[in-house]
Amino acid sequence: MTLHDIKAILEGIPLPVMVIDAGYRITTTNPALQELFGHDPGGMNAVTLLRQAAVLTTMDAALQDGRSADARFVFNGLSGEVVYNFRAAPLRDGQLVTGAVLSFEDRSQAEDSETIRRDFVANISHELRTPLTALTGFIETLRTTARDDPDARERFLGIMENEALRMNRMVSDLLSLSRVQADQHVRPRAEVNVAGVLRSVIATLEGKLKDAGISVTSEGIEGKARVQGDRDQLTQLFLNLIENAIKYGGAGKTIHLTLSPVDHDRALRKPAYRIDVRDEGEGIDALHLPRLTERFYRVDDHRSREMGGTGLGLAIVKHIVNRHRGRLKITSKQGVGSCFSVIIPTI
Repeated sequence: MTLHDIKAILEGIPLPVMVIDAGYRITTTNPALQELFGHDPGGMNAVTLLRQAAVLTTMDAALQDGRSADARFVFNGLSGEVVYNFRAAPLRDGQLVTGAVLSFEDRSQAEDSETIRRDFVANISHELRTPLTALTGFIETLRTTARDDPDARERFLGIMENEALRMNRMVSDLLSLSRVQADQHVRPRAEVNVAGVLRSVIATLEGKLKDAGISVTSEGIEGKARVQGDRDQLTQLFLNLIENAIKYGGAGKTIHLTLSPVDHDRALRKPAYRIDVRDEGEGIDALHLPRLTERFYRVDDHRSREMGGTGLGLAIVKHIVNRHRGRLKITSKQGVGSCFSVIIPTI
């Protein structure tokens, strides 16, 4: 089989695959592997490229012992850690091992799903216990002592409705988070005008802004800002951020929305667009900033519940940003306000 034949076969394989020779030098790669590493590592030494003990042992098994073997390979990319099942299978010319085929199967979704299931059981049982207890108590009261008290009945039914709506919002956010996490490692392919998304979100929230007595100033959203993305998810991202600014910005204050181009983002190593959502609220203690995107984490638990928060909004934002190969930056100063910055690569 010629080198041309091998390349043609590898290009038809959706998994990242490379071929190494007996000296661990990478001789052939496919497009999926080049996308994984961000370049074509052809000609490099596979030991230098991979550098994980379990992976090196697996390659040794294929090249030196002539047997296939598997290992866990953790790749640190822009969207965080991605876990692969790494497999090395020997190539033979008769009885002689001449090289190996190395493949990478993404196992992150399976591992993430298990973590999500464990977290779901622990967190949702805690989050739902309070409203369910309240509903049970009010139902019992309405059947007994408040049966003939119309004022109490109306008051209790109002509280029961609020608790039921909060549980419904929580279920909705959990479903959204689950969908976003399932797609996180699949980069969106559509072209989206993020400036148009921002204009649409502001129009959608016009009623909430008016009710809260909050105004919005915007800069840079009039034209076009093309990114590779998922329009629905980007809409949800900015809805969550601006709704948070409405909740915690304070009546009579202003939300400042800015879209600006970045010639070269150091972390992303490419041109990007930066979208800042800045409020004039009380601000957040620096102690809380690293944990804001954790599921169910709240700075002020009681206040968040009163405002209908589920503790999942920023977790959803984080996963959407990760899927778009961007980054989220949060800065805050107490007494001044908070700024949530989303940096997304340009096309």
